[in-house]
Amino acid sequence: MKLKIKKLNDNAILPKRATENSAGADLYACIENPVIIKKGEIVKIPTGISVEPENKNTVLMVFARSGLSSKYGITLANCTGIIDSDYRGEIIVPLINLGKSDFTIEKNMRIAQLVVTPVIFPEIIEAENLSDTERGINGFGSTGI
Repeated sequence: MKLKIKKLNDNAILPKRATENSAGADLYACIENPVIIKKGEIVKIPTGISVEPENKNTVLMVFARSGLSSKYGITLANCTGIIDSDYRGEIIVPLINLGKSDFTIEKNMRIAQLVVTPVIFPEIIEAENLSDTERGINGFGSTGI
């Protein structure tokens, strides 16, 4: 599968995998000046790119970078970003600072990772009943810690 990337800004960096078998490709901050994310603040960081997957039965998912989140508390405000295969706008990454101090995003910093995965489009139908299972309606911790 091919993923077309369009640079919307001359300074944009195409997503790159850190290793040959990395599932995610790094997304880069396409900013001219450093952006400070204060504790508890959400900031939208542009990447300067838009995408077009070759296959419409895919979804592009944006995830936090483990180093930023585990060391500094910088993660995605929406947990996982979903980019539909028909979206052609700029990829913007909403970062939130859950850390103990302000954090600075620098120009061209790796801020998130992009994963392409297949998606199934089910036919949604209303049902009067659903099948019984051993678990049933038990949720939210019903299987223990």
